[in-house]
Amino acid sequence: MKVAAVQMRAALGEVETNLKSAENLVKDAFASGAKMVILPEFFPSAMAFHPKMIRAARPLDGAPMELLKRLAREHDGIVGGSFNAIRQGAVYNTFVLAFPDGATHLHDKDQPTMWENCYYKGGSDDGVLNTAIGPVGAAMCWEFVRSRTAQRLRGKVKVVVGGSCWWDLPRLTLPGFSPAVSASLLEIMRQSPPNIARMVGAPVVHAAHAGDFKGKMPLMPGFPYESHLLGQAMITDARGNILAKMDREQGFITADVDLDERVEPSEPVPESFWIPNLPLQIKAVWAYQNWHGKRYYRLKTKKTLGL
Repeated sequence: MKVAAVQMRAALGEVETNLKSAENLVKDAFASGAKMVILPEFFPSAMAFHPKMIRAARPLDGAPMELLKRLAREHDGIVGGSFNAIRQGAVYNTFVLAFPDGATHLHDKDQPTMWENCYYKGGSDDGVLNTAIGPVGAAMCWEFVRSRTAQRLRGKVKVVVGGSCWWDLPRLTLPGFSPAVSASLLEIMRQSPPNIARMVGAPVVHAAHAGDFKGKMPLMPGFPYESHLLGQAMITDARGNILAKMDREQGFITADVDLDERVEPSEPVPESFWIPNLPLQIKAVWAYQNWHGKRYYRLKTKKTLGL
């Protein structure tokens, strides 16, 4: 199957603008011959700590879902991407894989990353989507760097699809954060899709965000978090060989992947929580922002959205 991974330079929190951009990119990818097109997580909004993010959430059956279903139907193909979806009194980062017959398959990201905790809660499904083309694994952003993701998909799926919205450090230097920390984040991002492919034994289609953004820093009023998203859209085969990739431009990549080839996982899954060795500074920020974000979601986001 010829597959495509989209890379966006989305406008932060501007849902209608980003939906149009996503539609155009998906149409171009289908026009190139792709049969499956994957958009990044948060494709209607991107992600940062910013007041716009609360209102960027949409009902599960709202405009983002409608767009994915329509594009799948019009192009007789498969389309996937995630957005902050409101349902059953909560917000989830829900990946939707839409098929031309109207069928949809869902995966909720298992755990928000840092300030993402401000805007949604984690899900509990295993990420294995039982579809018309067979079992498909879904994973988003830091799910690609957690061992439990590889464990729940290992040997069970024909392909892993998903995407990221992974931000770099702020341009205004934080104490203790050297350029080496930023370089290590980029290298971890680049290694994550091939690592998952080898641990799961399936091709990976990884979409991404790559634009600049201006946000804020949790618990640091007045600190401008100006930075960029890392990009690195990538398609690999089941052995972790990179078939196509992008750096930080907007567009899409395509490659042919074999969904019927049976490949045994070639790399063990670490027993640790994280697959890579995350810098200590990132682990510290992860801890404090997770705590802050859960409180923010409960007291601010749910109240604002009337949940």
